[in-house]
Amino acid sequence: MFTPELIGIFLYLALQLAFGLMVSKNIKTQDDYLLAGRQVGPVLGLFSIFATWFGAETCIGAAGGVYEEGLQAVGVDPFGYGLCLLFMGLFLAIPLWKEKITTIADLFGRYYSPRVETFAVLLLWPTSILWAAAQMKAFGHVIATASPMSAEMGCVVALVMVLLYTVPGGMLADAWTDLLQGVLLIAGLLLLLFLAFQEAGSPAALFHKIPPEKLHFFGGPDTPWWEIAELWAVPVLGSLMAQELVSRVIAMRTPEMAAKVTLGATGLYVAVGMIPVILGLVAAQMIPGLEDSEEALPTMARQMMPGLVYVAFAGALVSAILSTVDTALLVAGSLISHNLINRLSPGRDEGRKVLIGRIAVALCGIAAFVLAITGESVYALVEEASGFGSSGILVCLLAALFVKRGGVYAAWGSLIAGLVSWVLFAYIHPIPTPYLVSIASALAGYIGGAFFDSWEKWPERQEDCRTSLA
Repeated sequence: MFTPELIGIFLYLALQLAFGLMVSKNIKTQDDYLLAGRQVGPVLGLFSIFATWFGAETCIGAAGGVYEEGLQAVGVDPFGYGLCLLFMGLFLAIPLWKEKITTIADLFGRYYSPRVETFAVLLLWPTSILWAAAQMKAFGHVIATASPMSAEMGCVVALVMVLLYTVPGGMLADAWTDLLQGVLLIAGLLLLLFLAFQEAGSPAALFHKIPPEKLHFFGGPDTPWWEIAELWAVPVLGSLMAQELVSRVIAMRTPEMAAKVTLGATGLYVAVGMIPVILGLVAAQMIPGLEDSEEALPTMARQMMPGLVYVAFAGALVSAILSTVDTALLVAGSLISHNLINRLSPGRDEGRKVLIGRIAVALCGIAAFVLAITGESVYALVEEASGFGSSGILVCLLAALFVKRGGVYAAWGSLIAGLVSWVLFAYIHPIPTPYLVSIASALAGYIGGAFFDSWEKWPERQEDCRTSLA
């Protein structure tokens, strides 16, 4: 059961756990735990934002999708999530940082109402849990390739490790381990790509064997434009207001640093994110016939890398996955503790807030584990995370930051219309473009609700006019 590779991975993770416990001694306030005291510097910030997206979905999900279906399976990764980071750096990082929020839901309470804030939490929370579940499932796949354990048993190991890793250290421990594992993972991916090309003789010889139909992006040449737009919309717009990303941005020391570091992370993510995509194509030729395509990259690494090198690579891979889980669970826990529990019962001291946050993170970890062992695949869980309820969140927050028009009715109209539309057209009566329709519905709901807001304020405006005329 405990192979040398598995023991090496556990030792690697034990070192990170020890570091997390050491950092946890410096956590005194809620901001320390959830946002690293808002003092993250450029180097830590670069790898922290990079690690937000570069986890299971890219290394395991994207490589597995390419292994099975070719480039059409994940044509927008890394470019879709790269565009998401680009838009964040260019347009949103500075305005969001200046709001001095702890979670996205804070903006709903500030610009709309406390009840709207609570409803926003109920929409944001499942997204983070789904994201964490995807990473746990990927962790299970890596453990399954490094030992006789099943992927399901690997998810159990993931749950234990995630809780030990996440609950004590908060974001500061996460940011430091992001730096270490980011460097190791990038080096490991480059080495694996070199070994694959070396075994084949040359890159040209290897790519020559790939069937042409596997090289079509975005579902092939006959895919309608609206389906291509849907493929781009989910990772770009669906993830733009993800709390996982926003929390890393607002944890920076200054707004200018937040924007510059996010743009730097964009380039790093796209460049490194292409490697698992290439390895997925390569693995389909070198190790065909895998029962589970999402084990393509870890299987390839185990077969081609020397023992100690594989242990270091697998340790960095599972550590990167745990880092993404860490962020997602911190987000889910912060929404529950900060925006629900502490809002309902204000006046607690900072030590009690931190304790409540840690308990919330632990409970969210258990919920993510249940989804991980019942979910279809890593990629499917990530798609659900990007799409569920995010259209109304996006419309409301962009309106709050830039338009400054609308009110409570506008927010309710947008959130409800976006959610109902997504559920209707993604599950009940599926159509090819459920997310685009949900965005349009959320926008229409916001505009419609804004008319009610204006109508409600009409008597007040008439009185203002009479006063000014007098």
